[in-house]
Amino acid sequence: MPASPDHLSVTLNALADPTRRAILARLSLGETTVNDLAEPFDMSLPAVSKHLKVLEKAGLISRGREKQWRPCRLEPEPLKEVDMWLAKYRAMWEARLDRLEAYLTQLQAAADPPAPPVVTDKSDTQKDDRT
Repeated sequence: MPASPDHLSVTLNALADPTRRAILARLSLGETTVNDLAEPFDMSLPAVSKHLKVLEKAGLISRGREKQWRPCRLEPEPLKEVDMWLAKYRAMWEARLDRLEAYLTQLQAAADPPAPPVVTDKSDTQKDDRT
């Protein structure tokens, strides 16, 4: 029997689809109905419902029940988990980029010709001495 995927894998799988990311972006503005979520997409309502089921299984959305209205809402916890997982890699890449920037600065400083010496006008100096 295959092992069940971990929660992070389920979340990343749900985020892999652009339609599901667009749904989450819409839900970040506030809860709304399935019909409103389906409106901008050129797909059937059952196809949108399948996307919603994937998002719900990943814990990224929840669906309520208020009379006839079934609002969908964004659940941020799984996104926080993804962000924490990515933070390790973000720190690693920032450190690498900082080292690269320092190296490039060092190369640029070695390649820049030295500034020419500042030449003062001797006649100005002589005038100042006489006053």
